[in-house]
Amino acid sequence: MSKKNLQRIAAALERLSPAPGDAPDFAAASAFVWHADPDRLEPVVKVNRVDVALLVGVDRSRDTLMANTVQFAAGLPANNALLWGARGMGKSSLVKAIHGAVNADHTCLKIVEVQREDLPTIGRCLNLLRGASERFILFCDDLSFGHDDAHYKSLKAVLDGGIEGRPENVVLYATSNRRHLMPRDMIENERSSAISPSEAVEEKVSLSDRFGLWLGFHPCDQDEYLAMIRGYCDAYGVAIDDATLRAEAIEWQATRGSRSGRVAWQYFTDLAGRRGVRPT
Repeated sequence: MSKKNLQRIAAALERLSPAPGDAPDFAAASAFVWHADPDRLEPVVKVNRVDVALLVGVDRSRDTLMANTVQFAAGLPANNALLWGARGMGKSSLVKAIHGAVNADHTCLKIVEVQREDLPTIGRCLNLLRGASERFILFCDDLSFGHDDAHYKSLKAVLDGGIEGRPENVVLYATSNRRHLMPRDMIENERSSAISPSEAVEEKVSLSDRFGLWLGFHPCDQDEYLAMIRGYCDAYGVAIDDATLRAEAIEWQATRGSRSGRVAWQYFTDLAGRRGVRPT
């Protein structure tokens, strides 16, 4: 192949793939996803979220996280936050909903989603955000660590910042089903088998202590479950009487063997489809 053809191919590949380390136009979107190899922040045109008013049964966590986020967006000190607890109770939905609500008044507030698998590259992501005029919520969903998993060490770059310190314009919000970000049996195994049990556990468990806010999410009761569905119906214009909604929703929950915000949304999705309504 000729040198001229090789140069043409190289130029085409360069146009298709953004140069590593190039920061995007942060004004182009309110949300981004971090991708590594090549490093880039990809804008999200439409964020998958619900209105914060539709999240039922998480009032205390909602108010606490909202206040922290407003402080941060206003350029004031704010804490990293760990949202932990029962699955399907709206942890990630709350983060996205609050970002949407606060961004309406503070357009400088952006959210950047980072996958757990990309945590080893988090330092490079911070370098792109550091010094920007915007402020960023770094969002890591469903965060947890298993046996022989060293990804948690990379997270310390965000929580502690090392010698440079965490960028003043970045805060971390993470969700997890586990309070200490790892299975209980793993913690107990470390304590029973390690040469220095307390030290073996401390390094990993102490990671959760580096979050200034711990917000717990617990299973909802039946009244909250039904209130969630009624809220969705009212918001999206799905007409159904209370008696029918109650009977169908309880039967739906029984077939799933659980009751949560996720199950409530799944029932509502089925109901909306049967009634010919497209939630938008």
